[in-house]
Amino acid sequence: MEYKDYYQALGVDKSASADDIKKAYRKLVRKYHPDVSKSKDADAKTKEINEAYGVLGDPEKRAAYDELGSARRPGQEFRPPPDWASSYGGADMDSDFFSDLFAHVGRRSRAGARGGSFQMRGEDIHASIGIDLVDAYHGATRTVTMRAPQRDAAGRHVSTDKQLNVNIPKGVLPGQQLRLAGQGHPGVGGGPPGDLFLEIVLNPDPRYRVEGGNVYESVPVAPWEAALGAHITVPTPSGEVEVKVPINSQTGRKLRLKARGIPANPPGDLYLVLEVVLPPADNDRARQLYETMAREFGAFNPRARTGG
Repeated sequence: MEYKDYYQALGVDKSASADDIKKAYRKLVRKYHPDVSKSKDADAKTKEINEAYGVLGDPEKRAAYDELGSARRPGQEFRPPPDWASSYGGADMDSDFFSDLFAHVGRRSRAGARGGSFQMRGEDIHASIGIDLVDAYHGATRTVTMRAPQRDAAGRHVSTDKQLNVNIPKGVLPGQQLRLAGQGHPGVGGGPPGDLFLEIVLNPDPRYRVEGGNVYESVPVAPWEAALGAHITVPTPSGEVEVKVPINSQTGRKLRLKARGIPANPPGDLYLVLEVVLPPADNDRARQLYETMAREFGAFNPRARTGG
């Protein structure tokens, strides 16, 4: 019989990991399977890659194959050792090179692999969905439109627009993925479809910055509120809260509201970041007040800490 290079058939190196071999096999099956491919040699290629994966996908068979073929070249004649067939269930080695060693593909049984039709689960789809911060606090339902891959009656690939209602759970964090079972690519040969995974992305909002479950909210305050202290009402994603601004607060001071961040498990904290906002000197009276402050606070140097 002629030696066959199964690594070459799958397009992988002999040092390839089991995951690399599986990925290469799935890619080639999807490319050449007769239900999908228009190539004239699709049947032959499908048989070739199934045969290769049947051996390389099984650790014991791969080890034996590596031992037998360590010094072989494709097309070279050789005979396996006498006890090879009995080691693998009485396979007839002279009929074809390792022909009865095909591993089952997907969920097929060994018998199904020889007599039944080929089936393979569809690939998963990964996408993202943008939500507002308030959606992460309270949950929401969003409708997304996606191009859905399908096959027509003739087995040809077609795509149609499909709308899906997506439930956004309360407490979801940016970067988390929502799984929609069965909404991925269709399977091959009647196999089950893959899943759709939607990664949560927060829509930009200049008022908020999010780190994990913690939320940082910019809160403008007047100079007299910062200097003299005050009680102010602040709108937050979970509703209005009343907070106390400490005396002599400066821009950048953080007021922590425990467990008022995204209500995950555990919930994050909400940090109110104070920002002192000066009123404009856009009239005579305002300018006079600023001039008075300049005289009264003449010794005050705002750049003292920087050496100015």
